[in-house]
Amino acid sequence: MKKIIEGKSYNTETATLIAEFRIGNRSDAKGIEEEVYQTKKGQYFMYFGGGALTEYREEVSPRNYSDNEDIKLITEKEAKKFAMKHLDADEFEDIFGEVEEG
Repeated sequence: MKKIIEGKSYNTETATLIAEFRIGNRSDAKGIEEEVYQTKKGQYFMYFGGGALTEYREEVSPRNYSDNEDIKLITEKEAKKFAMKHLDADEFEDIFGEVEEG
């Protein structure tokens, strides 16, 4: 998917996929897809999609919902939070660097 936000292009085909999460298929009423990407210039963004019974749904008429997909910009902090939740420690450190031991 490609989207222009604030005059800049964000494209899932050309950016680097950092982490992803899926429940079912987006075409399912309860299906969710979330993917975090980083552009060559370092900006993070999230592609998201969801069925008619998810937080990502689109209202097409009063109380009538459809599946939806979009792209939104996110911060590095949000990208790291998403990655910590959906990647193992080694995968996280491969992307963001070594983390201090607790």
